[in-house]
Amino acid sequence: MELGTFEAPSPSDSGDSKIRILRIDPNHFELKLLNASASEGRAPLTPREWSRQHGLVAVINASMYQEDYRSSVSLMRTRAHTNNPRLSKDKAVLAFDRLDPGVPPVQIIDRSCQDFDSLRNRYGTLIQSIRMVSCSGRNVWKQGSDKWSTAAIGMDPAGRILFIHVRSPYTTHDVIDFLLALPIDLRNTMYVEGGPQAQLYVSGGGQEVELVGTHAATFLLGDGTVPALPLPNVVGVIRRSAEPRSTEKTISP
Repeated sequence: MELGTFEAPSPSDSGDSKIRILRIDPNHFELKLLNASASEGRAPLTPREWSRQHGLVAVINASMYQEDYRSSVSLMRTRAHTNNPRLSKDKAVLAFDRLDPGVPPVQIIDRSCQDFDSLRNRYGTLIQSIRMVSCSGRNVWKQGSDKWSTAAIGMDPAGRILFIHVRSPYTTHDVIDFLLALPIDLRNTMYVEGGPQAQLYVSGGGQEVELVGTHAATFLLGDGTVPALPLPNVVGVIRRSAEPRSTEKTISP
């Protein structure tokens, strides 16, 4: 597990203008979807709280959620619990907890160029969200004027998972262009949250990193930090059994 920090090609109107990417090798770590809706009375937690309660080394948003503060906006399920059974028009589906050894341990299925129906029952966990990069590696997000923080999940050709967090506000189109220009060989990528809800928490290698999103109206604490918000659905990272503790280092080209 490697944590890299990159400078954005152009400065933001606020914040540090940095792109942070946690690169995770699925041979040594596995993903876990956690839902507040999975148990009656369970409340949403901050990423740090999810991490400490479940022994996770990293936590990121699973996807955007509805006004009930529990349900994902699109398909979200594990083997044991369905948070939302509805398959929406969105093209990206993060799939893990494989049931068939003939498929990769983790992938982001692109419904525009892959047969989702043939893959959906070969994984125990499915999380649907908005596609950011096409099958041909093209930015598919239209340019706009709104700017906010971004949390995303991506993959590289080696099958490694990328947890991405950009705290400084940019348009999503610009964030995608920045990511495609980095030496990380980004492939399939999906948007999981924006604004103050966009969060990434990492605890490993003797370090703790807590990143919380923002926008112009975000309430800041007296020391200039942003309070972490509780999230109803998160993707966590757990060490596979008998794995040594991870280290964090800068991702190199």
